[in-house]
Amino acid sequence: MTRHSVHLPVAAQESIGDFTGMAERAEALGYDRVWFPETWGRDAATTLAAVAERTDDVGIGTSIVNTYSRSPALVGQTAATLQELSDGRFRLGMGPSGPAVIQGWHGQDFERPLRRTREYVEIVRQVLSGEQVDYDGDMIQTRGFRLRQDPPEPAPDIDVTGMGPKAVELAGRFADGWHALMFTEDGLRDRLDDLRRGAELGDRDVDDVQTTLVLPCCALPDGDAARDLTRQHLAFYVGGMGDFYRDALSRQGHEDAAVAIHDAWQDGDHERAVGLVDDDLLDALAAAGTPGAVQQRFDEFAAIEGLDAIAVSFPRAADPEVVDATLEAVAPDA
Repeated sequence: MTRHSVHLPVAAQESIGDFTGMAERAEALGYDRVWFPETWGRDAATTLAAVAERTDDVGIGTSIVNTYSRSPALVGQTAATLQELSDGRFRLGMGPSGPAVIQGWHGQDFERPLRRTREYVEIVRQVLSGEQVDYDGDMIQTRGFRLRQDPPEPAPDIDVTGMGPKAVELAGRFADGWHALMFTEDGLRDRLDDLRRGAELGDRDVDDVQTTLVLPCCALPDGDAARDLTRQHLAFYVGGMGDFYRDALSRQGHEDAAVAIHDAWQDGDHERAVGLVDDDLLDALAAAGTPGAVQQRFDEFAAIEGLDAIAVSFPRAADPEVVDATLEAVAPDA
């Protein structure tokens, strides 16, 4: 059975209390885990520490922290601390993010993202083991130190994100899980084949690699309003986040739409970009509309073989009332 989790809003809320309140609501509704995305708003570690203090049972996780703004040793320290603080409820999601954020916000070169992700996974695992971390990688070298406190028991699992075939293959070879974002059903099935190939290359069982789909959802009595909010969200990602999501959508058979949306957004015609997200593309990438329609679309994604969890995400412009209505509509016991 596909587990239900929550991808807390990407867009900034008025206070950290908005996020902790959403997490408490998700816990009360029976969701398995709440994920916090780190973009250019509140940092993930502080926010999830607050969530851990305000909840009792729901899992917490990063989806994602990037592999450029922190050293791998610091990522390991942070994971160990959050695992301790949450009494073993933490799961680490990390990945390269994309050049728009890494270069534009963090001021770092977006170089060799796949190799960097692999080295981060290997170093973070060594940090969490409590052993001395002596690592001689292509990009990162460390020596002479070990985690100062007792290592967490159990060590948190490590998930990575990725959209292209090689990135997903890497997840299958080295990580405990894969986070999928901005996928159609067929696109997700194609990448699950890459995940299986990666697991075989790593002499691993693919069933031991947890696959989580981050699915944009918006459920309101006014289904058209819900769909319009989601349309705006998808247009921003395809058009406003560099070439990253445009190229991923193109690989899934929607090249004409992806290029048109991207070009319109880059030209400053955001209204046209949003209008280019037609109903077919919207339904291919999201679950948006009335509560009944959203539940039906959610269940169609959940039926994909090899998918372990769906993380309900929300449009960028969703306010707390929209978030709460959507959480209720697709709750595990709904």
